[in-house]
Amino acid sequence: MARDQSHHIQVSVKTNFIPAQSEPDQNRYVFAYTVTITNSGSVPAKLITRHWIITDANNRTQEVRGEGVVGQQPYLAPGTSFEYTSGTILETPVGVMRGTYQMVADDGTRFDAEIPAFTLSVPRILH
Repeated sequence: MARDQSHHIQVSVKTNFIPAQSEPDQNRYVFAYTVTITNSGSVPAKLITRHWIITDANNRTQEVRGEGVVGQQPYLAPGTSFEYTSGTILETPVGVMRGTYQMVADDGTRFDAEIPAFTLSVPRILH
C-alpha cells in the first residue's frame, strides 16, 4: 500500500559546539543546533508543539516539551522551509537528540513530523 505523502515534513539539523560558553572542568558542554523544517507534502501545515529527547553519554535523558519553536509556530506552505537555531547544555562532551514536531494541516489532520536522531559532540572527540 502506498503511503500518503500529502502530510510530509522533512527535518534536517546541523550542530555546533560552543567552546566560549562551555566549561569542561565543570561538566558543562554547550551546543547550538540549526534546524531546517521543510514541507515536502501537498498540504500546508503549522507547527504547534515540540518534543525533544536529549540523552548524554552517561545515558541521562531530558525531555523537553513546549509550544512552537523559538517563540514561533511556523506555517509551512508546500515546498517552503523554516529555519531556526537553538541550543542545549550537556554534562558530557557527547550526546544525542531526537524528537517530534506536532503539526496540524489545513485539512485538519494532526500528525507528528519526526526529528531524526543527531549527535552533539565536541570536535575531535569521536573518530
